[in-house]
Amino acid sequence: MTFTLYSTSWCGPCKRLKGQLTELGISFKEVDIEQSPEAAALVESLNNGNQMVPTLVFSDGTSMTNPSAIAVKEKLSTL
Repeated sequence: MTFTLYSTSWCGPCKRLKGQLTELGISFKEVDIEQSPEAAALVESLNNGNQMVPTLVFSDGTSMTNPSAIAVKEKLSTL
């Protein structure tokens, strides 16, 4: 996996992004921040104290919050 997608079960933008990434054939690890206090804390640290999802963390340590599928695809091409 080249990135982890942090989400919640009820997040509309998360569902949309996951569907688009799947259509593009892009695989990812998903972590539900409501099931993992550590993941929730990580997301908060990346988003000025807010639990904003979807938040993606890439293998190079960079992150994106609520990106488009195209932005994710472009980022992956640089890894």
